[in-house]
This record gives sequence, C-alpha cells and structure tokens, in this order.
Amino acid sequence: MKRAPTDLLTDLYQLTMAAGYFHRGVHEKRVSFELFVRRLPPYRRYMVFAGLETVLEHLRALRFTEAHLDYLRSVPALRPAMSFELCEYLRDFRFSGEVWAMPEGTVAFAQEPLIRITGTLFEAQLVETYLLSAINTETAAASKAARVVGAAQGRQVMEFGSRRTSPEEAVMTARAAYLAGFTATSNVEAGYRWDIPLAGTAAHSWTMAHATEREAFEAYLAVYPKERTTLLVDTYDTLDGVRNAIRAAPGGLGGVRLDSGDLDALARGSRALLDEAGLKDTRIVATGDLNEHKIAALLGAGAPVDVFGVGTELARCVDSPNLGAVYKMVHDHDADRPVLKLSEGKATLPGVHQVYRVIRDDRARRDIIGTQGEFHVDAEPLLVPWMKDGALCRPLPSLAAIRKTCRHQLAALPEDVRRIDDTATAPYPVATSDVLNDLLVEVQRRSREEQGELQ
Repeated sequence: MKRAPTDLLTDLYQLTMAAGYFHRGVHEKRVSFELFVRRLPPYRRYMVFAGLETVLEHLRALRFTEAHLDYLRSVPALRPAMSFELCEYLRDFRFSGEVWAMPEGTVAFAQEPLIRITGTLFEAQLVETYLLSAINTETAAASKAARVVGAAQGRQVMEFGSRRTSPEEAVMTARAAYLAGFTATSNVEAGYRWDIPLAGTAAHSWTMAHATEREAFEAYLAVYPKERTTLLVDTYDTLDGVRNAIRAAPGGLGGVRLDSGDLDALARGSRALLDEAGLKDTRIVATGDLNEHKIAALLGAGAPVDVFGVGTELARCVDSPNLGAVYKMVHDHDADRPVLKLSEGKATLPGVHQVYRVIRDDRARRDIIGTQGEFHVDAEPLLVPWMKDGALCRPLPSLAAIRKTCRHQLAALPEDVRRIDDTATAPYPVATSDVLNDLLVEVQRRSREEQGELQ
C-alpha cells in the first residue's frame, strides 16, 4: 500500500477549486482567510491555541513533486483541469503568503481569529484542509490538557494516550499536552523531537511473564534503579501488589501505579502500607481512563495520589472530540472589498481582524474582536506576524517558552473561567468593536443588494 505524500494531505475540492481559479485567471488575486472556532464545545469556557508550529513547517515545505503531478493527472475529477500550464505552475509552486496568528499557548475564545492567511487565492484556498486538521487536533488536545492540569492542583500529570490514536496524531497530542502543563509523556518520538521528559512503567505482561509478581518486580529492579522506578501493582490483587513491591524494594521505591478498581480506596490502602514500611517518599501514581472530573473527584475526596496519568480521555478528547474550527475568506485585497458569509447560524465577520485583550492588574478582563489597527485602552493585540513572503519573519519559540506562555495565560484568566465543573456561569466577555459593528452593517447591506441585483 502506497503512503500518501504529505503535500497531498488535503481534500479533493481544495485542488479542484484551486485549479478552477487558475483556469479562470483569478488565482493570483490577493485575499485573506481567517481560521476560528464558531462556538466553544459544551461546558468549555476557553481554548488553548496549539498547532501553529505544525502549520508553519508545512507551509514552508509545501511542494508538488513529479510523482504528485503524475497522480493528480490520473484523478478523474481533476483530469480535465490538469493542463500543461497548470502542471508547470504546480511544479514551481511555493507558499508565498503572510501568516498572522496568536502565539501558541494563548488562551482564546469563540469567534476569535486564531490564524490569518494572506496571499494568492490559489495558495490561501489550497492550505485550508491542512490548517484545519492541525489546529483542530492540537488545540483540542491542549485545551483538554489545560483542564486536566487545573484539576490536578499542582500534582504531576503524565500523557499516556499514544495507543488510542494514529501514530502522528499521538506525537502531536503529546506536544500539545506538554505545552499546556503536563510534565511528561510516554511517547518516545515526542521526547526525541522536543525533549519532552519521558515516563512509563512495565506493563502487566512483564508481571505475567514471570512465575510470581514479586519475582517480576525483583527482575525489573535488577535492571532499573529502584528509586526512579514505578511498579504497576494491579495485575492480580492491588494491595498484595503493593506488599510485593515493598518486599522487592526494601529501603526505597520510586512509586507504585494503580490502574484499576476504586482508586480512592486503593490509594489510601497503598499509602498506609508504604508509610508503615517507611516508604513515605514513594509516590502513588493513578491511571485508568482518568479525566479532569475524575481527578478532581479523587482529590476532593482526599485520595493521597501524587501523580496522574491520562491517556484515552486526552488523546480522543472523549467529551468533545470535534472542536469545530472553520476557515473563511474575509477580505478581497485586489478589490479592497471585505467579504462575509450570511448563512443562518454560520454567518461570519467581514474584513481583516485583530483580537484585543484588556489586561488590568495582570488579569484578563475582556476581549474585543476588531479590525486591524484599532486602539483600545489597556489592551494588547493577540495576533502577530509569523511569515512574510513565504518565509518566517520571527523565530519560532521553544516548547519551553510556549509552555511558559500557556501557564501565564491561564493564570491571568478569572478563576470562574478556569473552573472545570459543568455548572452554568457567566462566560468570559468577548465583544465586537464599534468599528467592526459598523463595517458588518455596511457589508451586510452591500452584499444583500449585490445578490439581489444578480437574481
């Protein structure tokens, strides 16, 4: 089975439209598209923006090879458009546009543009699918991870979701979780790419491969230092597993991992056994289909858990798997014409936008969606330039720097906005500016008149 070339990770209709623009002679028209989330998922009060680095690296590398062109010429829906001239254009194609976006780790809200692409109609249209795929996936994971970190109340949280999603998505999920505050991942590729700390324990199969649980623990500790090792103790009877771990590691052990059963009761029982054996520094690690609500409940009940591992609920964003980001044209620069969509329930805002965050006393007070270049007292613009003429115009921040940005952004939110419970509360205030409101009225009026004249 042939693996799809990376640069063909798009929907067919992006290519048919781009080819149509070329043949109609409008492919070089200069336009702006913006990517945003229409509405937050249920019970969510904010997002953590992630995926920008993935997008920028893709745009910089975007190419059409001879193998790509041969394949596209064979696609029935594209064959009529794949002329010699279009193939020559694709052969020389490079992304040449501008990218403005919020820095990764920024807290964002519904309707706020996260990324703006300005360039030719051909290139701005062509990249839509990849942008939506990357931003939907990574922002959803980072947003979920931030909630989990908040629920953990300063305790360490490890990401264990690799086996629940596709291989590459697993790597990006690990990155998104780490930038949102997780302390480690089990995904070795993510550790290799970004120097994210790695964590993990031997699986149940290690224990089952030995005659007894104690023998399995002793064999593992013969290879790895006991003070840094966590043993999985629930293969048979969990508390007996703790006892066997204590016998296998007299004088010290890094931790014991509880992966099933009543985690509250088992954590209490494990803590008692460990303390009685003098292993007061041995940590209790809890895993097993955890999410922010289960973690909050455990800590609220006083469970003595030191570290949490979260996998499926993060990798699949089980409670909200579809972030629902969209990517829409907002301005035709050649005609100096703001554009919008008027569909019921899916209307968009016209023009090139900026998000202004009002900060007072190191606290985020409200956001204003306005036009580029407005001034608002005590407000800072959130979107900044990242690419110009197809090249980076500022260095990409390290993952450590993005992690710091996220921590500061979350700390600046009102406490009520950071809550993870499902009770209805007042949302973080986001409003459109007077300038944008006036523009919206004018463009709506003009659009209705133009469409009426054409019918």
